[in-house]
Amino acid sequence: MRSRGGLLAAIGLLLSLPAAAAPPAISIVIDDLGDRRIESEQAVELPGAIACAFLPDAPYTRRLAEQAHRAGKEVLLHLPLQPLNGSAHPLALVTNAPAPEREAALVHMLASVPHLSGVNNHQGSLATASRPAMHWLMRELAARGVGYFIDSYTSARSVAYPIARAYGLPATRRRVFLDNDMAPAAVAASFDELLRQARLHGSALAIGHPHAATLALLRERLATLAAQGVVLVPPSELIARYEPRPRLQPTQLRISPWGGALAPQGAPAEY
Repeated sequence: MRSRGGLLAAIGLLLSLPAAAAPPAISIVIDDLGDRRIESEQAVELPGAIACAFLPDAPYTRRLAEQAHRAGKEVLLHLPLQPLNGSAHPLALVTNAPAPEREAALVHMLASVPHLSGVNNHQGSLATASRPAMHWLMRELAARGVGYFIDSYTSARSVAYPIARAYGLPATRRRVFLDNDMAPAAVAASFDELLRQARLHGSALAIGHPHAATLALLRERLATLAAQGVVLVPPSELIARYEPRPRLQPTQLRISPWGGALAPQGAPAEY
């Protein structure tokens, strides 16, 4: 029998391995939760470290965020931001609104989702492309102790990710949307793309929605990850292990918004 000391040493060695030596990791965030009870409940009940992003002030947000937290899942505020096209969410932060008005709205939305681990944007192709808007938002999120920010990357012009990191806020970007096309075959192909991206880059984050095809695919495919040599981790772990540590550089923000990332794959129509 292996000694306790030997086992602890083996665990320590495993934890100390660099990201490149670790198995490919994926994170999956399910957006738009809280509006529709049955679909939101089904998303919260998915197995494993699926993260749950709740819309503010939605009728089932508070109860199901509590349920997700009890199940060990990370809870996010799915923060409405201004889109370029389509109708904005009623609570979307208006980019050119007075700062006190925006601050009060943001504080209210952060408080509306209990057990908050992080934030990702709902829509926001206009807001996330605005440097002044992102400076303001990331400064506020960092000052309020938000754990991390995920750029849903609804626009290739988004500067949310580099500006979040410049304020010391742990962050990452979405690489794959699972269900822009809700046909089961298309959702399966997007999941395969997620695995391909994870193997290529070491990690990859996907965003999906509580559609029937997405939920069915995840129930089936999550059980096969270990056999494929891929691990599912919560976003906080993916960011901590695979993203470079953010360095405060608030006076050096004339940096490229790209950071070597891929262009967004399959941005949704209403962004």
